[in-house]
Amino acid sequence: MGKSRVLVVGGTGYIGKRIVKASLALGHETYVLQRPEIGLNIEKVQMLLSFKAQGAHLVEGSFSDHQSLVDAVKQVDVVICTISGVHGRSHHILMQLKLVDAIKEAGNIKRFLPSEFGTDPAQMAHAMEPGRVSFDEKMVVRKAIQDAGIPFTYISANCFAGYFVGSLCQFGRITPSRESVLLLGDGNIKSIYLDEDDIGTYTIKTIDDPRTLNKTVYLRPPENILSQREIVGMWEKHTGKELKKSSISAEDFLATMKDMDFAGQVALTHFYHIFYEGCLANFEIGEDGVEASELYPEVNYTRVDEYLKRYL
Repeated sequence: MGKSRVLVVGGTGYIGKRIVKASLALGHETYVLQRPEIGLNIEKVQMLLSFKAQGAHLVEGSFSDHQSLVDAVKQVDVVICTISGVHGRSHHILMQLKLVDAIKEAGNIKRFLPSEFGTDPAQMAHAMEPGRVSFDEKMVVRKAIQDAGIPFTYISANCFAGYFVGSLCQFGRITPSRESVLLLGDGNIKSIYLDEDDIGTYTIKTIDDPRTLNKTVYLRPPENILSQREIVGMWEKHTGKELKKSSISAEDFLATMKDMDFAGQVALTHFYHIFYEGCLANFEIGEDGVEASELYPEVNYTRVDEYLKRYL
């Protein structure tokens, strides 16, 4: 069986560009949707041209033009959407309903991977406002996919290392201090961290795999299931310096939300569920799910300890 042809929607985004890279590296004929909404964003245009130079096909299409989406979808076997979530109060996730309609009409898609790549929304029915909007909207998209009878794979990639490892799990930071760290609660809650390039590799590995059809694939590489204190300890070992530690209670952490804009409030509540509740690692994978590092032991994933070295 030949390798599936892949269309990436959102290919210039943070995770999307990694998925395009992995698709090309793993030998798939790769298409990237070129949306007119990019406008004069020269960095995104240059990125699309670089994909083209590496062998990807650029396909014009827009969420505001149904036929253009149908025409794009008809050229491939697998569609992967990586558009991002909340921007202000505009919720991009529901734009995927237009993609679902196009896939349903085209009738040729063997697998659709909608934009998830974080916390499994099926585990988050209890999530607090306003952060729960992301999970609720992803569940709306899932229902539309399943109602349309479209074959799917959902990717739960947990914490992106660039945002969470570099910050030592602190909200509002992306690089590690050599002086101090704020622990969230006792700092002992386990979470799961993924190098973004590994997310791309694992994602592409799933698309022709019958074991992942109509399943949620959880990216849980065992050596990267760590607490905040464990990550801080790794950083201290690398720098040879002990950080000054303070901690913030759940109540005080949530109280900081009142001065934030909507997107900030959404992000903070997600942090709360991850680092105070342990929502990523506190459940067993059920019969509707599979674990990526077990399926693909050949992937030599980047360990958190190694990832931290780039900040030295």
